[in-house]
Amino acid sequence: MDMPIRSTGDVKVGELTNALGFLLRLAQLQSFDDFFSGNGPRGVKPGEFSVLWVIGQNPGIRQSVLGQRLMIKRAHMTKLIRAFEDNGLVSRRIPDEDRRAVELTLTPKGEGEIARTAPGFFAYEEKSGAPLTSKERSQLVSLLRKFVGIEEEERP
Repeated sequence: MDMPIRSTGDVKVGELTNALGFLLRLAQLQSFDDFFSGNGPRGVKPGEFSVLWVIGQNPGIRQSVLGQRLMIKRAHMTKLIRAFEDNGLVSRRIPDEDRRAVELTLTPKGEGEIARTAPGFFAYEEKSGAPLTSKERSQLVSLLRKFVGIEEEERP
């Protein structure tokens, strides 16, 4: 007779313990759970911060290029940018040479929002990954950058 499973530690996942996609998904969910539990910085969602941060790092970036780089679907990117624009964080410009393109730049209010939230966001990120040592966390970050094709950049 099968025994009822009463705790998560008793759940067998078999070969999924070696499935990269499965492990990445669980890691993302665990990371977001910690972020939103009160341990993360207030007033900013990780995805929204990432979009604003990348626009700030690349003034005039084309919306399509930003969406492709951050792997955000076109419809979601359009909705997100519209919300940022409505909140005065981002300005959109249609270049004369390509009327189909949209170029994005942070407004002064958007720059202020990034300046206000970045220290807390990056401080949180530095200490996230509690089960890992500092060296293990660095190794994981390095491997994930390699996996997704992001070169390491020098910090300012």
